[in-house]
Amino acid sequence: MAKVLYEAAEGVATITLDDPATRNALSVELLDALLAAFRRARDDDEVRCVVLASSHERTFSSGANLGGFGADVPLVRKHDASGRFVELFQLIGRLGKPSIVKAGGHVLAGALGLALACDLIVAGESASFGTPEIDVGAFPFMIMALIYRNVGRKKTNELLLLGERIDAREAERIGIVNRVVPDAELDAAVDAWARRLAAKSPLIMRLGKEAMYRQMDMPFADALEYLRGQLTIAQSTEDIVEGATAFFQKREPVWKGR
Repeated sequence: MAKVLYEAAEGVATITLDDPATRNALSVELLDALLAAFRRARDDDEVRCVVLASSHERTFSSGANLGGFGADVPLVRKHDASGRFVELFQLIGRLGKPSIVKAGGHVLAGALGLALACDLIVAGESASFGTPEIDVGAFPFMIMALIYRNVGRKKTNELLLLGERIDAREAERIGIVNRVVPDAELDAAVDAWARRLAAKSPLIMRLGKEAMYRQMDMPFADALEYLRGQLTIAQSTEDIVEGATAFFQKREPVWKGR
C-alpha cells in the first residue's frame, strides 16, 4: 500500500501523507516514499510549487514511529534510518521550488520538523503543534535545528523541555505558522497561495530559493558577498528583463526560464 500520494496539475504538485492506520507516523517506509515524491517534484520542470498535505481528518502526522525506538535491530540500522530525516530536510531546503504545508489537525514531534523544513505553513484553526518526545523518554534531536531556526530560543526551550502542545494561533504568534484560517477555508487558502507561487518565474524562484537556503548560516559579511553575486547572476537572465518590462507595460509577464 502506498503511504504517500502524488498528484501534479497546473504547476502544483500535491504530496499527501496517506497512512491513516498509524496517523501518518514517519516510518522508514513513509520517509522513503516522501523522499521519492519530493525528488519527483524537484525533477519535473512543469512543477513550480509543492503542497504537503495529509489525508487524515484530525492528524497531519503523529511524528516518528515510536516502535522503531524499541525494535530489536542493530544500532547501526537505527542510525541509518534516522539519516532519512537529514536527507529529507536537506532535499526540501534545496528543492528549488517553494513548498507549502497544509496543516489540518495535529502536527507533532518529527512532523513539526518536516513542516518547518518547508517554506510556508497554512494551518486550520483546529490544528495543534508540539514536541511531546520528552513525555515518552525521547527527545526531538532530529528537528531541534529547524525549530531554533524558526522560533525564538526561550520559546523553543519551552517546547522541547515541557512537551506541551500549542494551538494554531499560538503557533502563528511565535513564528511556526504563516497563516491560520477556519478549517473549512484551509483548502482554498492553500490553493490560492500555491497558484500565486506557481505563477512566478521558475528560474528566479530557483535562484532565490537556493540563496535563501545557503545564506542562512553564513557570517553576515560572507552572506552579503554571496548574495551580491546571486544578484548579478539574476540580472543576466531574460526573465528579470521580462518582469521589469511587463511591470512598466502593465501586463502579465511571460516567463522564458532563461
